[in-house]
Amino acid sequence: MTSHAPLPEPADLTVEEKASLTSGATFWTTKTIDRPGAAVPSIAMNDGPHGLRKQVESADHLGMTGSLPATCFPPAVGLGSSWDADLAERVGAALGAEASIEDVGILLGPGVNIKRSPLCGRNFEYLSEDPLVSGVLGAALVRGIQSQGVGASLKHFAANNQETDRMRASSDVDEQTLREIYLRGFQRIVQDAQPWTVMCSYNRINGVYASEDPWLLTTVLRDEWGFEGLVVSDWGAVNDRVAGLAAGMDLEMPSSGGATDAEIVDAVRDGRLAESVLDTAAHRAIDLVGKVRAGAGRVPGPLDVDAHHALAREAAARSIVLLKNEEEILPLSPTAHIAVIGAFAAKPRYQGAGSSMINPTRLDTALDEITAAATAAGGSVDFAAGFTLSPGDTTDAAALRAEAVRVASGADVAVVFLGLPAAAESEGYDRTHIDLPAAQLAVLAAVREANPKVVVVLSNGSVVALPFADDVPAIVEAWLLGQAGGGATADILFGAANPSGKLAETIPLRLEDTPAHLSFGTEGTVRYGEGLFVGYRWYDARAMEVAYPFGHGLSYTTFAYEAASASVRSDGDVVVRAAVTNTGARAGREVVQVYVTRPDLPARPVRELVAFTSVALEAGETREVELVVARGDLAVYDVSASRWVVPGGEYALAVAASSRDIRARVAVDVEGDAVARPLSRESSLAEVLSHPVAGPVVARALAPMTEASASSAIMPEGVDMSAMLGSFPIGRIGMMAGMGFGADDVDRLLETANASEQPVG
Repeated sequence: MTSHAPLPEPADLTVEEKASLTSGATFWTTKTIDRPGAAVPSIAMNDGPHGLRKQVESADHLGMTGSLPATCFPPAVGLGSSWDADLAERVGAALGAEASIEDVGILLGPGVNIKRSPLCGRNFEYLSEDPLVSGVLGAALVRGIQSQGVGASLKHFAANNQETDRMRASSDVDEQTLREIYLRGFQRIVQDAQPWTVMCSYNRINGVYASEDPWLLTTVLRDEWGFEGLVVSDWGAVNDRVAGLAAGMDLEMPSSGGATDAEIVDAVRDGRLAESVLDTAAHRAIDLVGKVRAGAGRVPGPLDVDAHHALAREAAARSIVLLKNEEEILPLSPTAHIAVIGAFAAKPRYQGAGSSMINPTRLDTALDEITAAATAAGGSVDFAAGFTLSPGDTTDAAALRAEAVRVASGADVAVVFLGLPAAAESEGYDRTHIDLPAAQLAVLAAVREANPKVVVVLSNGSVVALPFADDVPAIVEAWLLGQAGGGATADILFGAANPSGKLAETIPLRLEDTPAHLSFGTEGTVRYGEGLFVGYRWYDARAMEVAYPFGHGLSYTTFAYEAASASVRSDGDVVVRAAVTNTGARAGREVVQVYVTRPDLPARPVRELVAFTSVALEAGETREVELVVARGDLAVYDVSASRWVVPGGEYALAVAASSRDIRARVAVDVEGDAVARPLSRESSLAEVLSHPVAGPVVARALAPMTEASASSAIMPEGVDMSAMLGSFPIGRIGMMAGMGFGADDVDRLLETANASEQPVG
């Protein structure tokens, strides 16, 4: 083991040296301090999140120039559909190993932003529309990466859900929604896995840049969640360096050429910035260097290219979602005569554009893998491109379509590869629609006319409309699957692997049905008017028809669920149990999901995911599946109390195969939290009446008015006077004739009430 000289403390450094540690030296590295007795080495940070993008010549953050070969694992859009934390941790460990071999100290990932709209150009880098799926899988990736002595960088913090105007736009979102939807996944990862760094995003949140928001970077991230690491800016995200440092943004990347270091030194010298603030940032930077130095060389190399490619293939197969399989057209017989149609089969789209673009160690194509499997078994494969992938290609579309029809008409089955062209999805801009190209849909229609036995395989980084869903026997959602996606697709098509993926995002019928349709992609200010109702929470609350629901995914076997039970443990967690049986003829894996309906709470989603697990079962095997619903995952954010609160009452739990496929139901009583709910003169009469201390006092004061209204010849019978006055501020109640309740009485009542605690629910 290499011995190192101790790293200095901030007190050992000059102001200039400390300031130098708060910005990069180059595009990908931090600064060194070479002074004897106070030396701090440089560390390297490089892009992930689904592979290592280490550039050795020119440098950029948009994937415009090349990088060293590395394994391109399935992007998050695929891996999220595995719903498997163990698999994600193994992928994370492989990512960490490749970074370690290349002397990279921090891998920039995972990305866990919520998929607010299918239009976000960067959705392929994110895991889900749900914070639990994002948080559980994100924490697993972080644990895997950091198990190899390499730090993760959790990004993009926070509410960075569109690419349009991403450097300036303000995500205007109420605190409850921000906490429960957009911050919840980050919170879980920080508290469960402690990433070495968190990357703040470009955007503003409620008018304040994320890079200079003390509420976000210090109050929430550190004081509430207990984050122990360093906050790094996204590349070029700094607006005001001094304000950012004061807010808790420790390291600016990339290099500013020393300009912002000088700004910090000047601010300390003239008293605008306390030196203790700079000391804190310098300490975090030095601490990060210490972690990286301690982990350096843990994986000596060379890279086992074959082993990592095999893992990428396994992960890709587990990422594929079988949406539809009528008449058991799948799996294919390898002895059949198969028509493979679609340019994506020969030229795969396996990743999105931008900073996450990986130079793969190898690249499988579905056409080669399907052909190899069929040929080995005595089958045959014919191929037709059907359409072009290059916008400027002048090849005759009609001729390509005619060739596809000819190939399909003579085959036992046609496998048609459709998808979004590479230019449709990228960092830096958003999509404007969710439609597949018209030329591809025309090819599919023509092929269906020639041969109705059609399997559609999709290649896309976010959901697309499926107008043909009722017209084809089988649909395979193959997302963007990384470098081994071609082999994984063949494994699924022939049944060498049994599909087990589940949708981590709802597939809508139309763009117009999506929650953020009227408020996504605007410049300047983006209003999150849908509130908590993101993804399936929106569709299920509105009982809206969708193409395929959140959590959906078929298998080549079937699963039966027996009655569920639930009990509350002494620590407050709820244990849900249900026996699941593989009722088919082959081994398979089922993702068991638990959704909750909370008791008697207004304006809540009708069901929310609170637990899930993946269980592998042999044919005919039955296993009791146990899922633990953490008490904290039953909590809602109470803005008036400024804290998370578990409402008391009966909780309806649904054990399900998707948000729409409920297999068993069980109810459990949960004791609510006692919470101080402060009352003020601005509290409404309804809020005061619901308070156990203040309520009875005010009700008695209201009694004469209520009785008078009941006997009034003018007031309609049955009118509830307390309801009529429910929104009236208690501080103005003295204006009401007959109340006999003055300002001093109100103040005394509020003081007494606020000294008590009120159980919620």
